[in-house]
Amino acid sequence: MKNISTSKNKIGSKDRLFPSWLKRDMYLYIMLILPMLYYIIFCYVPMYGTTIAFKEYNIFDGMFKSPWIGFDTFESIFKMKEFYRAVVNTLRLNLLSLIFGFPSPIMLAIILNEVKNRYFKKTVQTIMYLPHFISWVIIGGFATQIFSTNTGMINNMLTAMGLPAVEFLTNGALWVATYTFLGIWQGIGWGAIVYLAAITGVDQDIYEAAAIDGCGKIRTIFSITIPSIRPTIATMFILQVGKIMNIGLDQPLMLSNSLVMDQADVISTFVYRVGLSGADFGVATAVGLFQSVVGLVMLVIANVVVKKLGEEGIW
Repeated sequence: MKNISTSKNKIGSKDRLFPSWLKRDMYLYIMLILPMLYYIIFCYVPMYGTTIAFKEYNIFDGMFKSPWIGFDTFESIFKMKEFYRAVVNTLRLNLLSLIFGFPSPIMLAIILNEVKNRYFKKTVQTIMYLPHFISWVIIGGFATQIFSTNTGMINNMLTAMGLPAVEFLTNGALWVATYTFLGIWQGIGWGAIVYLAAITGVDQDIYEAAAIDGCGKIRTIFSITIPSIRPTIATMFILQVGKIMNIGLDQPLMLSNSLVMDQADVISTFVYRVGLSGADFGVATAVGLFQSVVGLVMLVIANVVVKKLGEEGIW
């Protein structure tokens, strides 16, 4: 009896040390160790660097010895006219990308899904998502060769036909349109992959039943395809709205010039020019923290709105 009770105690102690769910998925949790270490080391530990926004940072004293100055850096930023111009330009360009760029991958995915020729479909899909892997430095060079006022391919064709040249890259409004178009062109194919995967998961029996009932292509798209991928659309929309204040440095930097700085100077170029080139790291950190806070607020608002509309949201 003592041996039986002793063995039961040993088994019970092992269960307490290693719960059933941990023993069942042990190898999956082991695989999570490296990703968790990556995020801890490169994402969470550097968060202490946000304290630079509240300090009179000196590169020789470091983060720990630099004196605290509270919100003085934020007050100086909010007094800069250039900062407000950068915020307005960032919102304008991101809103245009959201309005015109967000539906584009959805429409492309739906169109590709309706293509029956498998080889043609794969070829078009490959061609469409290849621009995602092209650097904006190269795209900027292409844009200059195509849209330049004096030497661009399009304007050379227009002038050869006796028509006036169009200032795609030097007129403010046309520059914004060109910027938005190139952004959509670069990302539409890659973004369509997510929606194609969602469409692939739709039960094909529903399409067959709709075909038997006499539904055409347009009716099938609006009655079956789009409603079936609404959760995916809602999730991607929330994530896109959360990035409303974030904008990459490469695209505006490569496409902008001195003639369109009133429209092209965004938050990333402002941080690059004032914070990094001017070695004012406090300003760069404060602007980055401002972007993160606004992005978090917009993410929460978008999630609430989506849930009010009947979708699940992201939490």
